[in-house]
Amino acid sequence: MTDEEASKQERINQYINNNLKTILADLAEDEMPDEITDLLMVLRAQDEQMKDKK
Repeated sequence: MTDEEASKQERINQYINNNLKTILADLAEDEMPDEITDLLMVLRAQDEQMKDKK
């Protein structure tokens, strides 16, 4: 790979990384649906029950 090709590939990689960071940051700000929150609460309760049985 030539220096020019490597430089072009680095710019492409940086562009992809920047866009992924933007998308993921936007997703992190969104609220979780109630169904997911409820499921997490059930799973946490089950986990606590399993710990208490040990």
